[in-house]
Amino acid sequence: MEIINGRITDIDETGITIRAPYENISRAILRQYDVVQIGLPDGRTITPEQRRKAYALMNEIADWMGEAPEIVKHLIKLEFVAKRLQALHKQLFSLSDTDVTTAREFIDYLIEFIIYHGVPTRTPLRELCEDVSRYVWACLMHKKCAICGKKADLHHWDAIGMGRDRDTVYQIGMLVLPLCPEHHGEAHTKGREWLVRDMLLTPIPLTAEIGKKYGLTKKNLGN
Repeated sequence: MEIINGRITDIDETGITIRAPYENISRAILRQYDVVQIGLPDGRTITPEQRRKAYALMNEIADWMGEAPEIVKHLIKLEFVAKRLQALHKQLFSLSDTDVTTAREFIDYLIEFIIYHGVPTRTPLRELCEDVSRYVWACLMHKKCAICGKKADLHHWDAIGMGRDRDTVYQIGMLVLPLCPEHHGEAHTKGREWLVRDMLLTPIPLTAEIGKKYGLTKKNLGN
């Protein structure tokens, strides 16, 4: 694949117009170019807050692994580039001047790594995440309480209701959170405002993928 740089000359309701200087016309004819991949890099630079979060998370991982922070930083950045960045952006980056989007993706990757491996952290992950919904999704998929990290059950944002059989109620699309028994009970006592204002959490819609993780019935999932 050949990658060239272009410049956006116009943006309107029909799309983006890009002009890309190109001199090797014979090559273009030989390769029969007809489709292009366009990367739109974020022009904003990583914020000090994002940098602080990234280093805090990497230090937690380093402590857990028993390795020097610089070694962990190098290894986990390589893994992130290989697994998460799209083809046009597969290159090492620096936390001193990378863009806001790459920083956000890297922080989310670090948090998902910590959730997956059960890395203990001094600061609650919900306070370090860039995307609360993505954090809640990762906790749901690994059955970890979004507040404390212990084994979680489903907490329904809207109560299913007295007298209704949970095994037969269709639940796809219902808003849910993963909470351990202790915080599940606290949520019912303190209510939604506590979860949003104090715990910084936002529920997400239940999907079939999430439902299967929690053993929901076929009727719950519409199968």
